[in-house]
Amino acid sequence: MLLLENVCKSYREPNGDPLPILDIERLEINAGEQVVLRGRSGCGKTTLLNCIAGLTTVDGGRIEINGHDIVRLPEVTRDRFRALHLGIVFQTFNLLPAFTALENVLLGMTFTGQKPDAGRAEHLLDEIGLGHRLSHKPAALSVGEQQRVAVARALVNQPSLLLADEPTANVDAGHQQQIIDLLRGACEREKVAMLLVTHSPEVAAQFDRVEQLEDVNRAARVA
Repeated sequence: MLLLENVCKSYREPNGDPLPILDIERLEINAGEQVVLRGRSGCGKTTLLNCIAGLTTVDGGRIEINGHDIVRLPEVTRDRFRALHLGIVFQTFNLLPAFTALENVLLGMTFTGQKPDAGRAEHLLDEIGLGHRLSHKPAALSVGEQQRVAVARALVNQPSLLLADEPTANVDAGHQQQIIDLLRGACEREKVAMLLVTHSPEVAAQFDRVEQLEDVNRAARVA
């Protein structure tokens, strides 16, 4: 479902020298599989997620999602492909403060070019326990509830893959498990594969497959 081959990404240092960030020979995730990615700070975890999402361009290699190499797609086509096939949960929830919970989820549908499905959005919010909070704006929601809205928005287009970048970073320890249970349960119900970045050993221990980025990213081994 997700295949990376010979993916390289570098930035330029102030003196003009290249700074390698990613050098991944191969990374593969199967349909419906849930994978945790761990690694020390600065080893390229967020850059990798951004490259998979097509938010950051790579220098070379192949990133294949459902048989489509997004590296070869024009920017406009890549944006539409992302909206249709990928869900993203950010560290900061990126909810629009002037929009209700329902409107924030519906917003995720506007980038596909298809008519927003309010019934689908309401169903998702109800499934994650926010059916009674549809008309509440983010300021009236707890941090945990805001995270739930962000998860519903990421899943609303029925993606093949969910990318979660430190989804428990901004919630207290008491809500950490709730978020993980929410993500795992929602992905299982929706038959969505998940790649989750975390620093937490408690979170990682709950998953059958845990990848250390230093093991698959040759650039991180020499950083």
